[in-house]
Amino acid sequence: AEAVVNFIALLGWSAESGNEIFDLEGLIKEFDYTRINKSPAVFDMVKLRWMNGEYLKNMDFQKFYERALPYIKETVKKDLDCRKIAELVKTRIEVFPDIKEHIDFFEELPDYDATMYTHKKMKTDSESSLSVLKDLLPLLEANDDYSKSGVEALLMGYIKDKGIKNGQGLWPIRTAVSGKQMTPGGAYEIMEILGKEESIRRVKIGIEKLEKALA
Repeated sequence: AEAVVNFIALLGWSAESGNEIFDLEGLIKEFDYTRINKSPAVFDMVKLRWMNGEYLKNMDFQKFYERALPYIKETVKKDLDCRKIAELVKTRIEVFPDIKEHIDFFEELPDYDATMYTHKKMKTDSESSLSVLKDLLPLLEANDDYSKSGVEALLMGYIKDKGIKNGQGLWPIRTAVSGKQMTPGGAYEIMEILGKEESIRRVKIGIEKLEKALA
């Protein structure tokens, strides 16, 4: 609601300071009717969504979590940490219904194509990704610390030992556990939320997909 008020105030008016984001008190203080433009205003839905996103980013987390929780629970039925999921999406959405497309992979791994493992910028392909996942699988099975820091220590330790770039190690594992090219958070955060059993299950699926693609 605050974003809508802010946006409507800017229809045909601009602040002398050049600011666009105001709380109600600041808007009242700065509003000057003599700066209202006589030209017809343009209702830009793209800008309204952007402005709403800025309000969500700055919203108190507890208030955001309470508003976001129904959307999270509508998408993720599994017993996962909804607060951690909310933390991931808070700065990545413009309106609450956007949450679903960002987190649906937590509920179910999508049926993705093995070509996703090939990423020019990350310097990965099917062969290198398969090698990384096969190397990591026994390490993940032996690891019991699936906190964000625990997963990070394991993955970065592997990358250092292998002498490879971060992207070469992290892109394959993030692809395997999410089945998506774009996710609200990296492999550490995703695997912490999914937990050991589900993370390992998804890595095994990734290995199967790559082996089948390379056969």
